[in-house]
Amino acid sequence: MIDLHSHSLWSDGELLPSELAYRAEAKGIKVLAITDHIDSSNIELVVPRLAQVAEDLNKNLKKLKVIPGAELTHIPPAMISEIAERARRLGAKIVIVHGETIAETVPAGTNIAGLQSNINILAHPGLISEEEVALAKERGILLEITSRVIHGITNGHVAHLAQEIGANLILNTDSHSSNNFIDINQARRVARGCCCDFDRTYVNSKALAERVL
Repeated sequence: MIDLHSHSLWSDGELLPSELAYRAEAKGIKVLAITDHIDSSNIELVVPRLAQVAEDLNKNLKKLKVIPGAELTHIPPAMISEIAERARRLGAKIVIVHGETIAETVPAGTNIAGLQSNINILAHPGLISEEEVALAKERGILLEITSRVIHGITNGHVAHLAQEIGANLILNTDSHSSNNFIDINQARRVARGCCCDFDRTYVNSKALAERVL
């Protein structure tokens, strides 16, 4: 299992990054990105610390690789591109934008602003439009299918449009605790539930992980 969207207590997760990593390793996960929520208030505090702990853990863990990242969350759309670039300069190797999930009030225009920025994944993008999916395809940005129940309501819509238009999907857990991690069998069930090809999402996860490690 490769999971490129998770949270530690540096944002709204329950565990220290090291605890999260060790528990992911125990669950059989091979690659974990820790992508805590950021905006302009905490970016300089969080991202360099995730980069440091990932470096430390990768020297010591035997079965898991940790990737430092960031999830840009509820940022005014006009600022997303700038914050994404700052996150990369500070050490984020995977940059996610918290998409327009229907489970929360997200600023309108977040999806399109994220897709116009230097990001890797548009997370739980809600009722994403055909034009936005086409832009994701053009720019090589992965659209997320999520096992997180609160955001997974629109998985079917996202998967349908992505496969119709030819954009690439990725399956992540958006874990906030070790109880949110899933194994390969559950990941396959999540993919099947929204009629998408898990093996293809895995290829996309693997390719991104290999590119940034």
